Amino acid sequence: MINKKVLNAQEALTGIKDNMTLMLGGFGLCGIPENSIAQLVKLGVKNLTCISNNAGVDDFGLGLLLKDKQIGKMISSYVGENNEFERQMLSGELIVDLIPQGSLAERCRAAQAGIPAFYTPAGYGTEIGEGKESREFDGKMHLMETAFNADFSMVKAWKGDEAGNLIFKGTARNFNPNMCGSAKITIAEVEELYPAGELDPNEIHISGIFIQRIFQGNNYEKRIEQRTITKR
Repeated sequence: MINKKVLNAQEALTGIKDNMTLMLGGFGLCGIPENSIAQLVKLGVKNLTCISNNAGVDDFGLGLLLKDKQIGKMISSYVGENNEFERQMLSGELIVDLIPQGSLAERCRAAQAGIPAFYTPAGYGTEIGEGKESREFDGKMHLMETAFNADFSMVKAWKGDEAGNLIFKGTARNFNPNMCGSAKITIAEVEELYPAGELDPNEIHISGIFIQRIFQGNNYEKRIEQRTITKR
């Protein structure tokens, strides 16, 4: 069995350079690869194309890369709570490709499955569909969407083993699993890392065959975007 464990984020992100396309898992601030993002900031790589559901908040998650002007293009489905993301998009400093959320997820999954393109009704007849091939199925028009082509994918899981098998928890399963194996190299950071064979095979969500590097992360903040407390 291949041992895919690396020591830390610094070793895991070896090979990432300027102008690369990166996938980053998570939904809002839930299940984001915090350690990998922090290492990207340290590396200072520039003009990145980042594929992610959203761009975090101003001072956390991908917001840290936006603040340092490390991202040249965002491919996402939600501007969210990030004021800097909104400012850069409206000023033309940042290229933004907004995609329907389901199409974003499926373009990741298609890359994972080796499917070059698929048809979806989402976005037909809107600006999303301009310049895209369309086709009718069962009396309904569909757009052709292509699979993503990324250099690195960075995901965050709850548990993993040294062979790369992963278990996700809660909302972290929204985009992270679809991004595993969707790039040339997938890096997984986990809260708990076990020797191969210790995880229950029936609980594994992603097989290690989709993962090239895995490490145990630390100091997770797990911030909440909007904390709502019921009034007494």
